[in-house]
Amino acid sequence: MEKIADTVARLEQKARDRAISDGNANTERLNGRGTEGLLPDRHPVRDFFVADVLDWALKADRHTMEHPMFSLSKTPDRKERHYEHQGRTVTVMPSSRGVATIWDKDVLLYCISILVDGLNRGRKDISRTVRLKAYDLLVTTNRSTGGDHYKRLEAAFDRLAGTRIKTNISTNGVRVREGFGLIDNWKIIERAPGNGRMVAVEVTLNEWLYNAILAHEVLTLNRDYFRLDGGLERRLYELARKHCGNQAKWTIGVELLHKKSGSAGPLKRFREFVKKIAAEDILPDYRMNYDATGNKVTFYTKDGKKLVQSLIGISAYQ
Repeated sequence: MEKIADTVARLEQKARDRAISDGNANTERLNGRGTEGLLPDRHPVRDFFVADVLDWALKADRHTMEHPMFSLSKTPDRKERHYEHQGRTVTVMPSSRGVATIWDKDVLLYCISILVDGLNRGRKDISRTVRLKAYDLLVTTNRSTGGDHYKRLEAAFDRLAGTRIKTNISTNGVRVREGFGLIDNWKIIERAPGNGRMVAVEVTLNEWLYNAILAHEVLTLNRDYFRLDGGLERRLYELARKHCGNQAKWTIGVELLHKKSGSAGPLKRFREFVKKIAAEDILPDYRMNYDATGNKVTFYTKDGKKLVQSLIGISAYQ
């Protein structure tokens, strides 16, 4: 028992030492953040009504967590991409505005969370069309609420509607055989009288995603996900959350991780980014360890008790 605990402590100390060493060598973080790593909480004092929204558990569908459907770059990506793994295929076709980004996905996370909360409460009036307040969405996803951010939100809606998906992946046991947008459509149903800023919006989700929600093919995310600035960091957290599940750790080869991430950069550059992110140790809930010898990455839960219990279980069979 003591040896296992010592192993856990050594792994944690190694990650901390590596993060300190990396910080001393390069004080600028991967995305130009400060020394805290995560973005600041932009809304520490919640509005009364927004507080109700924040009571919902943050949910994401398992399928877009598993398979790369979003661009990890803030620069418009207009390349069609095709992904295939273990018989599952995804083709992502951009619009003239580019592929929807992993930051645009925040809209889907917000909508999924609303619908799952409704299902859990036994509501009978849910549908593919979700009515939301733009301000609540911006606050919940840790964005600023200045005028420019409403314009950026409109652009996100456009990219989500314009990006087309073809896949053989079934949701709720149903395969959608035709191509579909990441959202079917959206419209502004209320604007502020003074400046014309959008107030209320209706978003209609695609049938494929809605089926996944109805089947509860979803997982809960840590809300600090919205404080991750980098696209790759967000994607790595998604993959760790999806594959670790109730396990204490998950190991994957770097080449396969590169493929599953959807990163458009070369493998060599991806490997360097992964090493830096592992050293920074800022992913919510999970710690990363990069093994240069085996060319693989292991994600460990930051829940020390769960990690110890897992190691005890492993040692019992050795």
